Amino acid sequence: MRFNPRHTLKNMANTMKMAKKPDRDEYQQHLRLVLLGIAGVGAIGFIIQFVFSVITYGR
Repeated sequence: MRFNPRHTLKNMANTMKMAKKPDRDEYQQHLRLVLLGIAGVGAIGFIIQFVFSVITYGR
């Protein structure tokens, strides 16, 4: 399968035509979910680091 720049640009243009700007409520919902995910990953990392620091301190 060969790379076809014209086909790629046409697909990109069609995607931009179909895309819409999110309204305020939708944007806030996505922002809340992203921040919750970042906080969740950070909390898991903190817990793992804390547990291992307690384990290594006890030796």
